[in-house]
Amino acid sequence: MTGVPSFRTCSLRTLATAGGALHSGGMTTVASSGTGPVVRGRGRAFRWPARYVPWSGRATRVDLALMGSFLAVVAFGLAIRPLKPFLLASHPVLLELLTGDLVTIGAGAAFARVGETSLSLVVVAGAVGMVKLDWLMWWAGRRWGEGILRMFTTEQSARSTAERARSLNPWVLRVLVAFAFLPGIPTPAAHAGAGLAGMRLRTFLLLDLGGALLMSGLVAGLGYAAGQSAVDLVLLVDRYATVVSLVLLSLTVLLPVVRSKLRRRTTRPPRDPGAGRAAG
Repeated sequence: MTGVPSFRTCSLRTLATAGGALHSGGMTTVASSGTGPVVRGRGRAFRWPARYVPWSGRATRVDLALMGSFLAVVAFGLAIRPLKPFLLASHPVLLELLTGDLVTIGAGAAFARVGETSLSLVVVAGAVGMVKLDWLMWWAGRRWGEGILRMFTTEQSARSTAERARSLNPWVLRVLVAFAFLPGIPTPAAHAGAGLAGMRLRTFLLLDLGGALLMSGLVAGLGYAAGQSAVDLVLLVDRYATVVSLVLLSLTVLLPVVRSKLRRRTTRPPRDPGAGRAAG
């Protein structure tokens, strides 16, 4: 399945934008149509883009709860980002559970090499951290179908991806779910496609966890082989954790502002020199 970018790289912008469909300054959804719900408030109304509304018709409590869960995941990722340098050296296994980050798994395995923790615990914690919220995307695919794919790509691509997911051989889909962590495989499309195609949740969780254990074991093996040199690098990060956290927090806040200003500058129409002379 192609045409869907990584959930990790596009979820913040997409889901934060979609959050406006749930609540925006007291505005209330009063109707919906094929082009998205009409939102009315303070004497004016606008039509919300349909691609950011994965459900059909009026949103139910289940729809709002599922979308709210996605938004909570994004908020949690932003909140924990400045804490990563502090936790990396002091509580690497806890950080694995919270983030499922591959770098953290490698760091935890390096600490296991010098006797600070158990290698098996590092592998299991890393795998659980990687898959702990994947069932949300499976549920979104089961409930919203191609609507969840439409949030991350074009409508045509979402429709073709959904059709392929429904027509895929079940064993091919199982392989995609198990190896969704490998580069080149669109993870959100694989997980949503599993739900869309009717894969049972128990089967999905077993395949997802099995693939995560393989990936976590591979990365942990590399970190274990690095040993003390990797530990020294982690301790160096810990030494400057405050500076690193401030830099990460600043980038998180400033990058969207800079991008917005650059986008506004490039889309601004050129000034007509004749207009000034006519006014004079």
